[in-house]
Amino acid sequence: MKRIAFAPHRCKADRSTAIRTFTTAVFLLLTSLPLFAQPTGLPCGSLENHYGPYDFRTDKPKLPIVDRAHFTPAVEALVRGSTSSSGPGPDLNYTLTAFPNHHRALISVMNYGEKLKTAQPKDLPLLVECYFVRALRFRPDDTVARLIYATYLVKNKREPDANRQLNLVAAAVSDNAFTFYNVGLIYFDMKNYDKALEFAHKSYSLGFEATDLRDQLKKVGKWTEPESKPQATDATEVKPPVADEKR
Repeated sequence: MKRIAFAPHRCKADRSTAIRTFTTAVFLLLTSLPLFAQPTGLPCGSLENHYGPYDFRTDKPKLPIVDRAHFTPAVEALVRGSTSSSGPGPDLNYTLTAFPNHHRALISVMNYGEKLKTAQPKDLPLLVECYFVRALRFRPDDTVARLIYATYLVKNKREPDANRQLNLVAAAVSDNAFTFYNVGLIYFDMKNYDKALEFAHKSYSLGFEATDLRDQLKKVGKWTEPESKPQATDATEVKPPVADEKR
């Protein structure tokens, strides 16, 4: 998998929606969503903390306090720690303890495990997957965190689990072009081209402008144009009756 697929484009159908790249910020879903089933089976500790836990999407005033001290650019890029010489792990852990659904930190901790080729880097107190379990235990309605978790599962060849997460995301949104597009990109990474095409069509039908997913489907010979809907006939147009020549 070459990338985490969250692209900064705007949908024509909703110009007021802010969508920014995950390297600098994250698209925020603030709509009211149903509760999801939570990941289970891992002993990932309590969410109680002396600072927080806070919601990454809504508790913005408190976010700079953590980001400036712990989630620095060097930590995000996994170059070095900010408050620890052992590596970025302690600062990632602090960030994800204060803000369990911190989207960019979730991406960084996922990349950290991948970089070190381990389920638990030695300077992290928890398994990498635990940070996703905790994020979704904290905020089950956070579809962005759930998409990142699905990406983690795909990277670890757990496609049935990834499918369950993607199904939950798709069921939670009915007309969000950005979310549909990202679901399609993850399905593409899974080589599930039929589902990738389905969500590409859904996204583009809502006016999403990014062409990466379509281009990738074309490259592997799996792109087809959506079927055009038949035009409705004008019910007010009435044809005159044919004259009966025998009358």
